[in-house]
Amino acid sequence: MRLERPSLKWETEHIAYMKEWDEERMTPSSFHLKEDIPYETYLEDLAAKEAGLGNRVPNTNYFFVDGDERIVGMVNIRHSLNDYLRQVDGHIGFGIRPTERRKGHATYLLSEALNMTDQLGIRSVLVTCNEDNVGSAAVIVNNGGVEDECFIEPHGNVVRRFWIER
Repeated sequence: MRLERPSLKWETEHIAYMKEWDEERMTPSSFHLKEDIPYETYLEDLAAKEAGLGNRVPNTNYFFVDGDERIVGMVNIRHSLNDYLRQVDGHIGFGIRPTERRKGHATYLLSEALNMTDQLGIRSVLVTCNEDNVGSAAVIVNNGGVEDECFIEPHGNVVRRFWIER
């Protein structure tokens, strides 16, 4: 298993992953594809988002790929926190392909993402999940997460917040 940067090489596999996604909101949302936008344009837009344009912070996106060249998961690593990220999304957002869940991939993916935050010099890493996402909470705790106060979004969703000290 390895991290790979998004590129044209992954277009077909990215589309297949997205078709398999079982929730309305893609996690992380930076990997959501829109049907009417060419993949090249998606990659250009992603690069602009990664640079921190607009209200975004600089960030890096990776596919988590297995030995069969199949995208198993995706991760977005934010290099700093703004007020929103400090409450809701944290430094790292990750998701695992539905058919690959409950196989230990998420724990390994988060571990690899934490290695990347080490390279960025981020020593206190915030990782979050929704209150009802028991699996993600376990993955975060398995990677050293210590729970902090929850944040309740305006629409009532409860976000669990965990800090991982490196």
